[in-house]
Amino acid sequence: LIFFFFSNYISLIFGVISKEKLHLKVETVYHLSVCLQQFQVVATANVNPVALEANVDCALATEKLDGTCCYVTVYKGQPYLWARLDRKPNKQAEKRFKKYQHSHRSCKGFTWNVEEDFKTVPETWIPAHRVKHHNGHPVPDEHGHIPGWVPVEKDNKQYCWHSSVVDYEVGVALVLRPSADDEDMLEIAAVPLSELMEQTLELIGTNVNGNPYVLGSKKQPVHCLVSHGSVKIRNPPPVDFQQLCSWFQESPEGRVEGIVWHCNDGTLIKVHRHHLGLRWPDGESCFGNKSVIIRVDGTAEYKNTKDLFTSFSTLNGHCFSRLQDIQFDP
Repeated sequence: LIFFFFSNYISLIFGVISKEKLHLKVETVYHLSVCLQQFQVVATANVNPVALEANVDCALATEKLDGTCCYVTVYKGQPYLWARLDRKPNKQAEKRFKKYQHSHRSCKGFTWNVEEDFKTVPETWIPAHRVKHHNGHPVPDEHGHIPGWVPVEKDNKQYCWHSSVVDYEVGVALVLRPSADDEDMLEIAAVPLSELMEQTLELIGTNVNGNPYVLGSKKQPVHCLVSHGSVKIRNPPPVDFQQLCSWFQESPEGRVEGIVWHCNDGTLIKVHRHHLGLRWPDGESCFGNKSVIIRVDGTAEYKNTKDLFTSFSTLNGHCFSRLQDIQFDP
C-alpha cells in the first residue's frame, strides 16, 4: 500500500475511487512516505483490501495518460468542454492548514471557512461530482482543495490549447482513440461533443505537461483529447509489486505513466511509476510510438478556417507510423 499523510508523509496506494467519483482525481495504489528534505517513496508489497474486494486481478487494465483532465457537460445550452480548476486556499489559510498538519500529523479536525479561506474562481466554476457540501458550500478535500471545472470558451487565452481541440459551431472535438478497425492502431477523429457528454478525458499535446508523447512542435502545436479508460493495456502484469516494477522497466508495453484498473463493480485503482520509485518520462513512450490514422473529413466545415481541425482535415486518410511523426504540410 502507499499512504498520503500530507506535509511530511504521503499515504495511499492502491487507492480507490468508486464509479460515482469519476470526476475526482483517482487515488493511488501503494503506501508512500515523503522526506522533509527530498521526495522519497517507500512502497510495500501489500495490496489494498478494497482492491482485492473489487477483484482487481480480473479488472480491465488501461493506460494512465499524462496530460490535464477535462470534462464534457452542458453550458449555454450545448455540450461544452470544461477544464479542471481546483479552488485552493489563500496564502494565510494555507499557512494555517500546513501548520495544523505539521503539529497533528493529520488534517482531521481542521476547520475551513470556505467563504474567506479560498481564492476566488470564475462565476462559471462548478464543483466536481461527489464533492461534499456543508451549509450550501463545497467542502475541501484532505489536501485542502475543492476539485472543480470551468467551461472552455474561445476567448480565454488561459485555455487556448483546450480551445484548439473543440469547434462549438460544428459541435465536435478532436479525439485520439483506438481505431475501430485495429485496436493496435490509433485514430484522430472529429467526434460530436454530444457523444462525449458526461465523460472525463485527458488533454495531451505539445504544450501540456512537458509533452511526454512528443506531439507536434512549437511551430505546429498538436493537441487532442483521449477518453479516460479508452486505451487498453495488452497483456498487463499481475497486481504484484515486483512484477509491476519489472514490467514498467523491461516491457515495451510498460513505457507508460501508469495503469488504471477498471474493476467490474465500478471501482477504479491506479498506480503511477513514481509510486514504485521509477522515472517518468523515461525515453520514448509506448503511446507515442503507436501508429495513427487521421479521420477528420471536414472539407465543407473547415475550409474557411485556419485551425487544428483544418490542418487535420488536409491529412484525412493519412497514416503515420508513430503518433509523434504527425506533421502538417508547411
